[in-house]
Amino acid sequence: MAWHGETLVGFDLETTGTDPLEARIVTASVVEVDGGGRITHRRDWLADPGIRIPAQASAIHGISTERATAEGRPVREVADELARTLTAYWEKGVPVVAYNASFDLTLLAAELRRHALPSLSERLGGAGIGPVVDPYTIDRAVDRYRRGKRTLEAVCGEYGVVLESAHDAAADALAAVRVAVAIAGRHAEVAALDPAELHARQITWYRAWAEDFQAFLRRKGETDAVVDPEWPLRGATAVVG
Repeated sequence: MAWHGETLVGFDLETTGTDPLEARIVTASVVEVDGGGRITHRRDWLADPGIRIPAQASAIHGISTERATAEGRPVREVADELARTLTAYWEKGVPVVAYNASFDLTLLAAELRRHALPSLSERLGGAGIGPVVDPYTIDRAVDRYRRGKRTLEAVCGEYGVVLESAHDAAADALAAVRVAVAIAGRHAEVAALDPAELHARQITWYRAWAEDFQAFLRRKGETDAVVDPEWPLRGATAVVG
């Protein structure tokens, strides 16, 4: 059976900001979905990020600093449990689906490094992480010239997926899985790949997009623009303090 008819695991973070090397985890969700689209397991986390949550971020995901401090668990514990959960699925060969995976996984990797915890790769015996399925990267590659936004909400609309509560980690994780399945249903060339092949193809697709976007920015006058081409972990994670 094709990968999109098997078990998939959605993963999403809501955070303190938009820079994955500096932002901290606020909420997280991992949602396991079987081949029939049913949720078979779900786990949610609320973290105390250890810093103030900017008002702009709270306005998006609804979690205030006061609530995170009072109700959240230490972010070190949350990051460790998230890493153990994801790597356990990878050890079984189950794909992890994350919309704009290079943000969420890079941020998780940065948190692990910040708190002197084993990296995702170390937890896998030094192997590369994956398979990862990123509907954002796939959709951008297979429908390159479609007009409009590529936010999760917009892409859900394109593929007829109901997003029940945008910027709720569990809702976004589930929507990412459903969008991935819908993309595979529309694009036979995506469905035909096995998870390892799809993971490798996304590395190539993301690099091509990054190089094209960087060239575009430089043509527009941003002569020093650099777009990190690495996926699903941005290469700069090595310099996180």
